[in-house]
Amino acid sequence: MTTALSKTKSSFYRRLYIAYLIEQGIANVPALIEATGMPRRTAQDTISSLAELDIECVFEKDEGERHNIGHYQIRDWGAIDPRWVATNAERLKQTLGYSP
Repeated sequence: MTTALSKTKSSFYRRLYIAYLIEQGIANVPALIEATGMPRRTAQDTISSLAELDIECVFEKDEGERHNIGHYQIRDWGAIDPRWVATNAERLKQTLGYSP
């Protein structure tokens, strides 16, 4: 019997997975939407909420570009072990139901 994922756990997993994707170079909102299938607002809210886990994520504007064109970068994972996240990324993706 499969138990449903709680809102707390799915939110936590989503944040970890988004931070992982950013670290892997899938580092702007359109790319995250394409990789996960999540709505734009969810992607934006998830990036904003990384700070609640003490994951420092900053927006880097691409040189010479206008209108906030750039990418996100993880500067510090805080108490989260990025090696654990990388090792478990596929499981997080499947648990969250993101497209292959």
